[in-house]
Amino acid sequence: MGEKVRVGLIYGGKSGEHEVSLRTALAVMGEFDYNRYEVKPFYITQDGQWRSGDVLLAPPKDTAVLRLEGNNGEGAALAPVFQGLQTGAAGGESRALDVIFPLLHGTFGEDGTIQGLLEMANIPYVGAGVLASAVGMDKIVMKKVFAHEGLAQCMFRYFNRTQWEKDSSYHINEIEISLGYPCFIKPANLGSSVGISKARNREELVAAIDFAFRYDRKVIVEEFVDAREIEVSVLGNDEPRASVPGEIRASNDFYDYKAKYIDGTSVMEIPANIPQETSDAVRELALRAYQAIDGSGLSRVDFFLRKSDGELLINEVNTMPGFTPFSMYPLMWKETGVPYSELLDTLIELALQRHADKQRIEYGGGSPL
Repeated sequence: MGEKVRVGLIYGGKSGEHEVSLRTALAVMGEFDYNRYEVKPFYITQDGQWRSGDVLLAPPKDTAVLRLEGNNGEGAALAPVFQGLQTGAAGGESRALDVIFPLLHGTFGEDGTIQGLLEMANIPYVGAGVLASAVGMDKIVMKKVFAHEGLAQCMFRYFNRTQWEKDSSYHINEIEISLGYPCFIKPANLGSSVGISKARNREELVAAIDFAFRYDRKVIVEEFVDAREIEVSVLGNDEPRASVPGEIRASNDFYDYKAKYIDGTSVMEIPANIPQETSDAVRELALRAYQAIDGSGLSRVDFFLRKSDGELLINEVNTMPGFTPFSMYPLMWKETGVPYSELLDTLIELALQRHADKQRIEYGGGSPL
């Protein structure tokens, strides 16, 4: 057997999705083939300290193990990043990591920040690049890209904290006239349904906006659409492929954080019980959205299937979907014929391919002659 592929897993982070990241990391660690891979954990605490652990010889048993102890902090754990991400191997020999698998959700992980750090370190990493990560994280910018691509979506309004504090009455009137009630209020930059509320009247709207501003400086408000929630997993770089669609039937009023990660009682129907032409259409639209943001590696693309007329409305692209036991992304690929272990192998291969392709780029200002 050849030398093992050395994978660095980065998880935790300073976002409201810290616990989600731990669940994802635990699931991923449990599915690696340790005969093929050497796994090095990098944990980021909720206050932003980096901690590195020993090379894993077996998957951990619970999330408590993932909170690496020790006072090595940013200095010791970040040093490998700026030294080409070197890590100690058996026998005291220094060996570079082959690829990084960032399992960070939300702010400082899914928004292009960690991707930019890894680009500067010139190391392959799994998932979307800086641009796609940033666009996929910012719901306002993402919707503008979708509009440019001609993808149908629900109506929305948006504003930042300064605009809201300066003239909240104007924005309330805009929402009530153009969107009406009920409506959904979301932080512009967050995932896993953190900070999202449903407002049925003006009092609830104001409270929901104040709540959303706890998580971001920009807020987006969307119209309510009476629809089924259809999702598609996308995998690949320049020639991506789409999984069979799945459908979410939320246990709560909508598919919020609790429904996703805590109670586990929401129904996931894979494949979704929709006509073949709708299934084909949603997969084609998912690929268009993925390529519109310059996606790579993986994404989950979410749609509304409006009940009144059967129109598909794109909701969002999630560039680092969860891999928890309740997560749709790996389940849809499993139904499509790609088991979890093969999915991990493919994601690492895609990361290495994209990195190799980037090495062909010349960043100097030389003459073409």
